[in-house]
Amino acid sequence: MKKNDTNLPGHPVINKKLGIEFSTGSLGMGLSLGIGVALSAIKKKSIYNVFVVLGDGECNEGSVWEAAMAAPNLNINNLNVIIDRNNFQQTGTNAEIMDLRDLKKKWESFGWHVVELDGHDINLLIQTFDDIKKINQPKVIIANTIKGKGFSKFENDNKWHHSILTKSFYEEAIEEINNS
Repeated sequence: MKKNDTNLPGHPVINKKLGIEFSTGSLGMGLSLGIGVALSAIKKKSIYNVFVVLGDGECNEGSVWEAAMAAPNLNINNLNVIIDRNNFQQTGTNAEIMDLRDLKKKWESFGWHVVELDGHDINLLIQTFDDIKKINQPKVIIANTIKGKGFSKFENDNKWHHSILTKSFYEEAIEEINNS
């Protein structure tokens, strides 16, 4: 909601109660932080997995690709990346700004295990997380999604990247979701 004292600021702000381990305002930096945490776990012989969520527009950042190269070369096998592929970024569509083309091939070329799926299918996501646990390389899930899914006035409308939800839109959205 981009205001103080909310759990939903414009960018992730550290909140360990919510599972947010780092503040990551600069796009692309979260993956490098995730690699550091994953590498630390390996060196300490700790058994846990690290999860990083990236926006597809964030994949325009060079730091994402530097990190994507690094993880397989460091033999990091406890890292899981989820890319929200909704084909939009802050100021337009990915195709207009920087066409990502075949993300699956790109990540595979760096040595990642890649799964591409419907990001709205929660059961499929849960099953995929279970299936990839024993894969001995970094993993990326490309979750194909629809921006604003569930409320027809928001679906595939990029103005909601930064717009504020009014009370009347909220009530209308809840009504539509409850009646679907």
